[in-house]
Amino acid sequence: MPRPRKKHRRREVTRVPRSDAALPEYDRSTVPEGLVTRRKLREMGLSPGGNEGPVAILRCRLCATRPQWSCRHPTRGYLLRVDLAKPKRMPTLAQEWALDRAMAARQTCGECGRRFYVCLSKKLGCCLECFDGTPADPGSLMTLSAPAVHRLAA
Repeated sequence: MPRPRKKHRRREVTRVPRSDAALPEYDRSTVPEGLVTRRKLREMGLSPGGNEGPVAILRCRLCATRPQWSCRHPTRGYLLRVDLAKPKRMPTLAQEWALDRAMAARQTCGECGRRFYVCLSKKLGCCLECFDGTPADPGSLMTLSAPAVHRLAA
C-alpha cells in the first residue's frame, strides 16, 4: 500500500513593487554600458576589486514577463562596475612552485613513485596498477624531462 503524500505548503513569495526595489533592475537586453556580472569580469581578466557591492540587478528570464514586480529569484545576477574593477593578481613563482609540489603529492603513487595527471585515491593510497594489477594507461602518466646537468656554454 503506497504511503500517503504529505501536503506541502506553498512558500509565500514576498512581492515588492519594482519602484520600491533597493537596487535598479535591468533585463538582459537593457543593461547599460559599464555594468557586467562577476562571470563577465572573470572572462575579461578582471576581479571586482574596488566595487563595494552590486550596483544593479540583472533580472531573471521569468521576471522579464512581469515588469511591475521586483526580481526575487535566486537566478538573478548582480551587476558590478567595470571602471572600478582591478586586474587579476598573478601568482608568484614561489606560489606556483608550492602549488605544484602540493599537486605532486596527490598525484604520485606511494609505491611505484610514478606521477599521474589525475589525483590518486586516498583510500587506496597507490595507483590501480600497484593495488590490483590493472595496467595504467600510458597517456595518464606524466613524463618528466631529464634533469639538465649543466647549462654552461663550453
